[in-house]
Amino acid sequence: MAKELPKTYEPEQVEEKIYNLWEKGKFFMPRGKGKPFVVAIPPPNITGSLHMGHALNNTIQDVVIRYHRMNQKPTLWLVGTDHAGIATQNVVERELKKERLTRHDLGREKFIKKIWQWKEKYGNLILKQLKKLGCSCDWSRTRFTLDADYVKAVETAFMHYYKKGWIYQGPRIVNWCPRCATAISDIEVEHIPHKTKLWHIKYPLKDGGFITVATTRPETMLGDTAVAVNPKDEKYKNLVGKKAILPLMNRKITIIADRLIDADFGTGAVKITPAHDAVDNKISKTHKLETINVIGEDGKMTREAGKYAGLDILEARKKIIEDLKKQNLLEKDEDYEHSLATCIRCGTSIEPLISKQWFLKMDKLAKPAIKVVKENKVKFTPVRYKKVYLDWMKNVEDWCISRQLWWGHRIPLKGETDALDTWFSSALWPFAILGWPNKTKDLKTFYPTTFLCTAQDIIYLWVARMIFSSMEFCKKIPFKDVYIHATVLNIEGKRMSKSLGTGLDPIELIDKYGADATRFGLLYLTSRDQQAIKFSEDSTRASKNFANKIWNINRFIQLSNKTQYSLLKAQNLSLADKWILSRLNRLIKEITQKIEAYRLGEATRQLYDWVWHEYADWYIEMSKLQEINLNIYVFEIILKLLHPFMPFLTEYIWQLNHEEDNPLIIAEWPKADKKLINLKAEEEFEKIKSEIMEIRKKGGGNFKDLAEKIYKP
Repeated sequence: MAKELPKTYEPEQVEEKIYNLWEKGKFFMPRGKGKPFVVAIPPPNITGSLHMGHALNNTIQDVVIRYHRMNQKPTLWLVGTDHAGIATQNVVERELKKERLTRHDLGREKFIKKIWQWKEKYGNLILKQLKKLGCSCDWSRTRFTLDADYVKAVETAFMHYYKKGWIYQGPRIVNWCPRCATAISDIEVEHIPHKTKLWHIKYPLKDGGFITVATTRPETMLGDTAVAVNPKDEKYKNLVGKKAILPLMNRKITIIADRLIDADFGTGAVKITPAHDAVDNKISKTHKLETINVIGEDGKMTREAGKYAGLDILEARKKIIEDLKKQNLLEKDEDYEHSLATCIRCGTSIEPLISKQWFLKMDKLAKPAIKVVKENKVKFTPVRYKKVYLDWMKNVEDWCISRQLWWGHRIPLKGETDALDTWFSSALWPFAILGWPNKTKDLKTFYPTTFLCTAQDIIYLWVARMIFSSMEFCKKIPFKDVYIHATVLNIEGKRMSKSLGTGLDPIELIDKYGADATRFGLLYLTSRDQQAIKFSEDSTRASKNFANKIWNINRFIQLSNKTQYSLLKAQNLSLADKWILSRLNRLIKEITQKIEAYRLGEATRQLYDWVWHEYADWYIEMSKLQEINLNIYVFEIILKLLHPFMPFLTEYIWQLNHEEDNPLIIAEWPKADKKLINLKAEEEFEKIKSEIMEIRKKGGGNFKDLAEKIYKP
């Protein structure tokens, strides 16, 4: 090896070269025999670019994958992308808008062709960014949810449900985006703070007097079919069962009592509009109320809205308020802030409304999916998410699986123009990417998968659906461990958003500090059981300094003229040698346990402290006084322990000191040797170390005699 190495580690000179070495050697493909360790990546959208949540999620997966690969298991990280129906359609529609065109100007066929062209140009950007992060995925098995084989899997699943009578079509309340003109899923709804008014409206009672309701949406009152109060609210007890007259529509409606009503909101009496509020819809089913749709899918008032028909929502609101004032039925209004449901794709206000959609019955599908989690066949980490999952599954409602989109999986029924919800296809992900419904060799060898790492906001939308889909189609759990990682917030604890200027681009961090520092810095901030982390670039900066420390340890070892112990059985070990061997083997044991338990933040912090403050500050300093030492032996184990966390730096140093056909990525994970754990040596060393530190603290002095006790045999 060349002795002249740069004094500073330069990741930009190293990372691409090392990644190419891994790919060329096909080290990301499963090798060896035995029970495989398999991870299916949460497929990023083809519209996406790497954000901090992706960076943390995929770093965790890569650490776990690299650890198991070094344990000589056949290890497979499956990768691919999601077609992301509504997100991709919106992106291409925005591109068309620049040309003053709409998808309707092109027509369905030409528009779909346009999206495929966009996908080929931009759709794999995030996969290239994952490589830059160091992700060791098996790229030879890359999948896309609109690949022909995957389309076959989706159609097979749909027809299976349909023939069993579990898929049906009917009118039910959904999240509707008037601009996107489609039903959307809960995860595509963003709740943002919104300043509005809380209007207090007097509803005349049939027998005289009034009951006052408070609402932020007076335009929906046209579809009211009841007024509701909480049964424990004493002030309304005598009114329950009596009739009120709906203002402006002159329709008799009943005053009902329901435990879902919040007695502390507004006046304690609320209007019930089953067609335009999910809670109201639930109440309406209990009380068998009529459902009246007064807002249409175009965002305008329907003919059921009487004289307000044809107005858009805000116009109708303004006119309704004016008419209520004229009739002296507006008691008051007050400033009010609430969460406004908006479409995450286009920012339009969401309209809950009754729409004729396709639904999947969930009662029979939910039972086995509940059972396997209850019995811990599928384990959640942190464990609190087990309850989150079970609570939702026990109360799960039928799933709206249709979307009024052009891009995506078409519902495979004659004459049907709707597409399937993106989550319908991604629910099949862990087995469809392995070839299901065909009985492929990969499906037989690598299914079920082992580990899933994902975000807390898609436990219902994705994790639950993969579990019940797998139980239905494969009669097996899709994975054994589900790790829910923390949400990455900015330093002020706010959600990261590029549009709000609160986001950080991990690619910029990689360009500035290197992939290893970006990975290590993110993990350093985490704890296994926390729900969110406040990200600070300081941790990335400190991790870059740590990478440089490791680099300079290597430089020192290679430039040192000291003889290294070639065998661990070498005689006449000094106290320092016995101490470092004991501490090293305890480190191996503890880091192994932490990775196995997904305590990766603790592992990074322990490695940082051990390498810097035990190995570098003490053993390396002592080794300068020894004729022979254990530096090469210890440092090579350190490189192995660090490799899952800092793969580029550790592989590069390893390559400088080894043959190219013996890469660190497939080197054997170190095993702790109990015989080398020497608590007596540790105790003796710590005593002398404390004395030396005390001397230094007092401003120097002669501690040669103390040092000799450490480094002499």
